[in-house]
Amino acid sequence: MSRKRGPRSDGPRARRSFTPGQKLELLAGYEQAVAAGEGGAFLRREGLYSSLMSEWRRARDAGLLQGKPAGETVGRPSAEQAEIARLRRELERTQSRLARTETALQVMGKARELLEDISRSEPDGPDVFGLGRR
Repeated sequence: MSRKRGPRSDGPRARRSFTPGQKLELLAGYEQAVAAGEGGAFLRREGLYSSLMSEWRRARDAGLLQGKPAGETVGRPSAEQAEIARLRRELERTQSRLARTETALQVMGKARELLEDISRSEPDGPDVFGLGRR
């Protein structure tokens, strides 16, 4: 009787471990793949899970992966580090929204100036907007 050949026919594999540098590289590659709409393909190709990417992202944002030597273990962020990372993300989102709002206000101000200029230059002109004279 022949023995079946399969992906795990030679026994269980050893658990993989990654250095902080490898985690940062894989995380950067994953984020680029997600931006291109290929996040799932990247995870399948590398044999990783999205939950692992989330965990590594939290560790990176908390500053746990930067400057660590290859053999040093990386634990979970403390409550304080997690809070700092959360506040940094919130600040980035808020600054982005503020920049969008300021740009929109500038555009609206320029449009208002243009409409005022048009209305001043042709006070007796035709009714362009169909609103009638006031």
